[in-house]
Amino acid sequence: MDVFSKVKEIIVDQLGIDEEEVTPDASFIDDLGADSLDIVELIMAFEEEFDIEIPDEDAEKITTVGEAVEYIESKIG
Repeated sequence: MDVFSKVKEIIVDQLGIDEEEVTPDASFIDDLGADSLDIVELIMAFEEEFDIEIPDEDAEKITTVGEAVEYIESKIG
């Protein structure tokens, strides 16, 4: 499974939203209705799923689904 599909699955599961809403351009807060706690939980889920560490200063820069996918891909190479 590619990174985008896995990220989408995690977002749908964590936020309880429809799969169609999760696009690369979707903003976690503005488009998907996530709050700051949701963001923390998503980051933790990404870290666990992909066995990576996402420092807080990097997590703050991840605002869209596409940015999350790009960041994860850069970490797992």
